[in-house]
Amino acid sequence: MNAPQIDINTLPSHLIRRLNQMSAALFTAAMTEEGLPLTPVQYAALWAISENPDVDQASVAKMIGYDRATLGKVIDRLESKSLIQRVISRADRRAREISISAEGRALLDRAHPIVLDMQPRILPGITEEERATLVALMTKVAKAGDTAMHAPKQKRLGD
Repeated sequence: MNAPQIDINTLPSHLIRRLNQMSAALFTAAMTEEGLPLTPVQYAALWAISENPDVDQASVAKMIGYDRATLGKVIDRLESKSLIQRVISRADRRAREISISAEGRALLDRAHPIVLDMQPRILPGITEEERATLVALMTKVAKAGDTAMHAPKQKRLGD
């Protein structure tokens, strides 16, 4: 049996991967040009931590849509760069609270305008109105995906 004819350039999975690749390349180039040692995920984690002082690692993962295990390595790197601090929680001695350091705040303050400035270059070839529509649709899809991923599993008939 022959495989169906598919135009890969019409598949959301392929287009999302390409846009992510372009976005990450632009981010990396912008940060490198400014001498800022920050990846897109590190930026997102640092932002979430700065907005939520004394947050736990699981909450940061949820806020930025990253799995907890992988985020642990990101948090380790941020701590090794002295951009964050982890302390034992007073409420739960098994948990660790994360907060941004002065160095992390300074780096984030330098990175914010660069990140904002590069946003139009991430979505070239569309108008501001189209950009707003696309961002609204991506937000809707991301929220729906979050809900679907955390929804209880449905029992199959016969289970």
